[in-house]
Amino acid sequence: MVKFSRPLMMEAGTGINKVLSEILVCPLTKNPLRYCEKTESLISDQIGVSFPIVDGIPCLVPKDGKILAGDESLSIDNAAESSSGMIRDR
Repeated sequence: MVKFSRPLMMEAGTGINKVLSEILVCPLTKNPLRYCEKTESLISDQIGVSFPIVDGIPCLVPKDGKILAGDESLSIDNAAESSSGMIRDR
């Protein structure tokens, strides 16, 4: 456990570790979370909730989540679609 957690803690100041981001899921939907560099948070695209990362530690308690406004989730959807190469007609 110590060998695994040491590299995670060393990278804690640089956003979120890639291995950690692949393990973490939304506490409400159990779906993968997406890291947003702009807000330094983890976002559940399915329900439009943003979970903060404080001092390199994801706060995944449901009460800590922030519901994204309609405009925010739309811009997030567009950014995710354009980065994956899939644009839908709206």
